[in-house]
Amino acid sequence: MSTHELPEHMRVVEIREAGGPEVLVTAEREVPQPGPGEILIKVAATGFNGADAAQRAGTYPPPAGASDLPGLECSGTVAARGAGAQRFALGDEVCALLAGGGYAEFVVVPEVQVLHVPAGVALIDAAAIPEAACTVLSNFAAPRPPGPGQTVLVHGGSGGLGAFAIGLAAALGCRVLATAGTSEGIAHALSAGADAAHDYHQGSFADFVHAQTDSAGVDLVLDVVGGPYLSDNLRSLAIGGRLAVISVLGGPKAEVHLGAMMQRRLTISATTLRARPVDGVGSKAEIVCAVEATVWPLIVNGRLRTAPTTRMPLGEASALHRAHADRTLAPGKAILVV
Repeated sequence: MSTHELPEHMRVVEIREAGGPEVLVTAEREVPQPGPGEILIKVAATGFNGADAAQRAGTYPPPAGASDLPGLECSGTVAARGAGAQRFALGDEVCALLAGGGYAEFVVVPEVQVLHVPAGVALIDAAAIPEAACTVLSNFAAPRPPGPGQTVLVHGGSGGLGAFAIGLAAALGCRVLATAGTSEGIAHALSAGADAAHDYHQGSFADFVHAQTDSAGVDLVLDVVGGPYLSDNLRSLAIGGRLAVISVLGGPKAEVHLGAMMQRRLTISATTLRARPVDGVGSKAEIVCAVEATVWPLIVNGRLRTAPTTRMPLGEASALHRAHADRTLAPGKAILVV
């Protein structure tokens, strides 16, 4: 194993027990050691995602073998390399997709889930990119990414993932519609690149879509709500359109009229990222490679903006989670700086 001089212990934020934001506490643990094909990252910042709050609440446990610490993405520098890990040099500035463990000063990750920080992006700000980029692109690209002449509807346009999806769809040449629940959220979705945005408290979003598309519908819906939105999501789709469900914040169950779907040739896909295998077909390695090829150039040439809107110290993770729970967190992406 090649390594810089490392401390024996590190500061982490762990989940004391399932519950509210107050169960996040600062603790000390041993610095993990990278195994074959893995690297150790000295964390500069970790991205906050809704999955972190769900894990804290006890409703989204980490997959088998993953760290029990929250944190699904990070940025930092390469501090050590396990056997066979040769793609990155010690000291390289990187960001990474994690299965967990980001709320810490050090984290171990398979090398295939690591990317060099895009040129022009600050190291701590790169922590805001991997989870959203991998989630959005993997759902956009099934079977192929949307492009010019197509329209995409993004729900949750005020959040970090939603805003990233808006920006990526716009950078790919799509017309983008979005939903959000506040005037600030609407403004953020529009600033991210949406052509029009709808306050979901103000009537049916399907009616909004039909008004915006002359009743043609959209080619792709990216949904984070789940069951309660299913009917209107399908009503929003154009013939041959696809609904991509990436979260079920509103509940996982709904009834669907399969005959109507068949007549209009509609498709529903539902995926999660965290539990995917590291290697193989549909793996994290495959998705990270696609992100580097498709998303990184858009960031470097300035067509896709990725900067977080909220930065807080790791020690204030509980306060960030509280702001998220109270819906007082500013629109956009939040990161915790180590």
